[in-house]
Amino acid sequence: MVDIFDKISENRGALGQYSQDAHGYFTFPKLEGEISNYMTFRGEKCLVWSINNYLGLANHPEIRKADAEAAAEWGLGYPMGARMMSGQTRYHEQLEEELANFLSKEDAILLNFGYQGMHSAIDALVDRNDVIVYDSESHACILDGVRLHQGKRFVFVHNDVESCAKQLDRATKWVANTDGGILLITEGVFGMAGDQGKLKEIVALKEQYSFRLLVDDAHGFGTLGTTGAGAGEEQGVQDDIDLYFGTFAKSMASIGAFIAGNENVIDYLRYNIRSQIFAKSLPMPLVIGGLKRLEMIRTHPEFKENLWKVAIALQNGLKEQGFNIGETNSCVTPVILNGSLAEATHITYDLRENYNIFCSVVLYPVVPKGTIILRLIPTAIHTMEDVQYTIETFAKVQEKLKAGEYESMSLAKF
Repeated sequence: MVDIFDKISENRGALGQYSQDAHGYFTFPKLEGEISNYMTFRGEKCLVWSINNYLGLANHPEIRKADAEAAAEWGLGYPMGARMMSGQTRYHEQLEEELANFLSKEDAILLNFGYQGMHSAIDALVDRNDVIVYDSESHACILDGVRLHQGKRFVFVHNDVESCAKQLDRATKWVANTDGGILLITEGVFGMAGDQGKLKEIVALKEQYSFRLLVDDAHGFGTLGTTGAGAGEEQGVQDDIDLYFGTFAKSMASIGAFIAGNENVIDYLRYNIRSQIFAKSLPMPLVIGGLKRLEMIRTHPEFKENLWKVAIALQNGLKEQGFNIGETNSCVTPVILNGSLAEATHITYDLRENYNIFCSVVLYPVVPKGTIILRLIPTAIHTMEDVQYTIETFAKVQEKLKAGEYESMSLAKF
């Protein structure tokens, strides 16, 4: 017999194996100061491209005022208990109603957390007779929800509509012999590569196959579409999305999430989604703050316009310098390079220590071995000067990488 703790000590997992060397710098770094385009890292002012504060709401004066007043009036304890038992308020109901109206859906349910809410929703929506069909590059919250499923699940090649149709064909044949149905899950915007899900093409498959569509639009909510209602609005298929999932952690710059859809299905989730039934209600300051944030998204289209002005300038500038930014058609901007783990470490260190640029680096197993992604998240509060400096810096980094300088570079102790 093996002692569980001994096993953990010997195998710390894909990322944990680097914890002693990386902790506090490459992993679990501390960004300090006001949330903005410039923050402090290890005592130095850095240009930050790694925070999902898309619309710049995190420190907007009206948002800070609403948050402070709600905290002063209600505290963080109210309401006490789960919503089903003692945690229901008219403000929770109001936020759900306003979210549903904004997204052109009949109803919505609030979730305490996006990750937890998504995989619990999947668990509630399907039983062992149902089949899940999902995109191969779905977010971890979807993958973990799929793992909870006790029935069949079929994965299709990322954003490959032909592959999706083949898996729907398999699923259709399977459920023909059961009492099950088909749930297709994809994303509005894939957070690593920045490409939108092929929602329009997937919706068109409904003419041939019978399935329900659940879309995780965490990165599309507030950033895409004429009103900011997301990727479905952007692609003209919002009404054909059966369940729309969004989070407050991106454009809303807060905590929480929601699912919007048919009234009967949302009501079913209220009584069956375990992550909410057995969890304390979302605290009042987050609900009041959510109402204010949604109002700001609806009434200040210039936030989204500024975001896209920065995003387009950044992406066009990188492409003009010959950088590979993949197939992104959202604000997420991946800079894709070829290199080893050591080179990725040295690039990140060089950017932070010598150029004062803080961005996220994505490595294997998230991407294939030999690939490095420097992931940039533009916001409405970045400036054209920020964009120009970043493009110039990345051009220097590219030359160093090609010259092999990052292969032998040594790191100062951090």
